[in-house]
Amino acid sequence: MRRNPERRQALIDAAIEVLAKEGARGLTFRAVDAEAAVPPGTASNYFANRDDLFTQVGGRIYERLLPDEATIARSREGVQDETRYAELMHELVDRVSAFNSGYLALLELRLESTRRPELRAVLTKRIREDIDANVGHHAASGLPGDSTSVVLLYLALNWLIVERLTLPDIFTEQEVHELVDAAVRRSLNA
Repeated sequence: MRRNPERRQALIDAAIEVLAKEGARGLTFRAVDAEAAVPPGTASNYFANRDDLFTQVGGRIYERLLPDEATIARSREGVQDETRYAELMHELVDRVSAFNSGYLALLELRLESTRRPELRAVLTKRIREDIDANVGHHAASGLPGDSTSVVLLYLALNWLIVERLTLPDIFTEQEVHELVDAAVRRSLNA
């Protein structure tokens, strides 16, 4: 197996795009090679099999969904109240929605994980780490609410993102904005 980390990452990123466009059945080495604009057979030199490719994509999507350091630093500024909490949730929904191919690929991976135990283990570990990190960040931030508020918002906003990306005409941008505000308000007052 090849060891060029930049090429491997480019192939994984190409696989994300293939998953978003073609679904799990369309994720082949040939499709990844074409998306990455590399010679045929390149992906098969970097991944032992499709399961290996699926699990590596599962880890990479979350790397790309994480906020950058500047966003994290901004999240700690100002008064940590309900208004600030809503601002942070709007940033989250917008950031995740902006990486639409990544989120759509993640949905494909979640479905595929019901058939691939190794992929399920990778996604379970990664998503659990993400939830725990969000709960930990929240506890340290001084924002209102508790760990249940964080989990309720995680669940509600994930589905709002699914609606936004898969059926974008269901809610207007104004309605999305209002729904995020309502989700924050109601999770804090539950």
